[in-house]
Amino acid sequence: MSTPPLITIFGAAVRPGGEPSAALLRRIGYGWRAAQAHPQAPLLLSGGVGRHGPSEASIMAEHLARNGLSPERLTLDEESLDTLQSVVAASRLARQLGAPVLAVSDGYHLPRIRLMLAALGVPSAGAPTPRGRFGPSLGHQVGMGLRECAAIPYDLAIVLARRNTWAS
Repeated sequence: MSTPPLITIFGAAVRPGGEPSAALLRRIGYGWRAAQAHPQAPLLLSGGVGRHGPSEASIMAEHLARNGLSPERLTLDEESLDTLQSVVAASRLARQLGAPVLAVSDGYHLPRIRLMLAALGVPSAGAPTPRGRFGPSLGHQVGMGLRECAAIPYDLAIVLARRNTWAS
């Protein structure tokens, strides 16, 4: 029997009053579906405290537990404040578990996540994300896609420069 993946949900903003942003709610939903598809898989919920507390990871844990997901499956990474830090945390836990990562985020975000995981020697797949009216708006996707164009070479250069440190 193969090792189940480490389902890693990448955080997004928390709104004033501790309310999850639309992006965070989407990612929680994607993660919920991944957890149902892989009932033996552990989950890493990654995201620290941003401008508005509580942590992104704790918001995810609250929503997932409220919908019946066993808290024993959840590991909270409340230290990571960006995608790069979340990827490093996921790669470390995946290596400890001997598991690939099933990355959960919006579709525009997954290529950067998977490139960095690959540079760290961690096999990964992207969780399915819906298109159309259930995903982010076209305008949001275009804006975030442009941001990703700048972030990919920047983060990948950092990972490649420091991977020997992070891969241990």
